[in-house]
Amino acid sequence: MKLAALISGGKDSIYAAYLMKQQGHEITYLLTMYSKRNDSYMFHHPNIELTESIAKSMAIPLVKGITKGEKEKELYDLEELILKVKNRVDGIITGAIDSQYQKERIDAICHKHGLESIAPLWHKDPKSYLKELLENKFTTIITAVAADGLDASWLGRNIDKKAIEDLEKINKNVDIHMAGEGGEYESLVLDCPLYQKRIFVTGAENLWKKDSGIYKIDGVKLVDK
Repeated sequence: MKLAALISGGKDSIYAAYLMKQQGHEITYLLTMYSKRNDSYMFHHPNIELTESIAKSMAIPLVKGITKGEKEKELYDLEELILKVKNRVDGIITGAIDSQYQKERIDAICHKHGLESIAPLWHKDPKSYLKELLENKFTTIITAVAADGLDASWLGRNIDKKAIEDLEKINKNVDIHMAGEGGEYESLVLDCPLYQKRIFVTGAENLWKKDSGIYKIDGVKLVDK
């Protein structure tokens, strides 16, 4: 099938696209939503502009949409984005893992327009999934945190074996979703098998407020692997 991947630059959406590519499908478009709110119910916000660099690295056209991020109303904006590629793809890939809210709404839009709604990570065990990322050579950093147990030291941290172990310990204490599906943290994929070039961060700063923070990336460049 020819598919469009709804991406944020985070691990879930990029890994979902990777899995479908591995199954022999063609990723012909990348879709991304720029939300004007940082607390959107549907869309990732931190460093969303870096999807442009990701699209260049993957050599796949990026189609962008803009939303005010208002609950439910943002679904109309998503539908408008999907309509831009409706006649050129067979389905839409998303990185949903456990969010029934997100999956049901994307499923409904796709069904309405005769498209397959594909969520290859759905109900995947979080710990096993994070280990899979490492096994498949995904280099991922944490770009935002908003949960007990995740302090400023996590901002910009690489999701490696030690980070997975630490997330498991935190999960046992405060019951977070290890993959960040509940908004506990956001991420950015710097390199993976889908990328022709890796993303190198040239500048960033930690922005911390009360009990949450963002790793605000000010600049990146694409470099040879």
